[in-house]
Amino acid sequence: MALMLREMCTTYGRSPGGYLWTILVPVGGVAMLTLVLSLGLRIRTPSLGINFPLFYATGLLPLLYFQRGSSAAAKALSYSRPLLFYPGVTFIDAIAARFLLQAVTNATVMYVVIGGILLVFETRAIVELPPVLLAFSLTALLGLGIGCLNAYLFPTFPLWEQVWSILTFPLFLLSGVFYIYEDLPAVGQQVLWYNPVIHLTGLMRSGFYPTYQPSYVEPLYVLGFSLIPLALGLMLLRKHHTRILNL
Repeated sequence: MALMLREMCTTYGRSPGGYLWTILVPVGGVAMLTLVLSLGLRIRTPSLGINFPLFYATGLLPLLYFQRGSSAAAKALSYSRPLLFYPGVTFIDAIAARFLLQAVTNATVMYVVIGGILLVFETRAIVELPPVLLAFSLTALLGLGIGCLNAYLFPTFPLWEQVWSILTFPLFLLSGVFYIYEDLPAVGQQVLWYNPVIHLTGLMRSGFYPTYQPSYVEPLYVLGFSLIPLALGLMLLRKHHTRILNL
């Protein structure tokens, strides 16, 4: 809890607006996508439902939460380096504090953004909480797993951080943010199925569109994609965290 309070003060307390920016980023992204695709490209309806903001929010938020969660976990050791020299603070404490704070923040932002869209617009959505909560949980776990592995790889192989940025840059186009998996040709479906984030966007949308049943979604695949790097990252950090702190 002490580390989480420190994270809140240092992460959100030093910039003008603080916590407000965590809400403005997804709101701005949804607004820009809606404006460009509905006006600039003259697209009248999204692939699901009748409302642009809800469709894009349910695709954008899982991607943002994965990126934020993995980044928070990956940089936990460098961010809390001075505290980790105290015997009572372990590397797991640092990662857990950043992960939990990010998860709470993401849940708050999702409630505000989705709740605001449902309140302001006519969406005809019927919210089913089980798939929404499952998608949110798997997104958080995926970010934690990838982030823990990168917490070892980033300082050990500095070039990997740049490579990772390049590899993840196209995720916005490859994760079903502004389309659904079923809209893709067969070849595209076969390739993008291995992207775990597209499973999360499909699962999230199934909680808002009762008639949408994404048969391609495989929660066990996302779970395995999360737990394997999580276990590997924790084992590597347990063995090498002292050396990483001294780099």
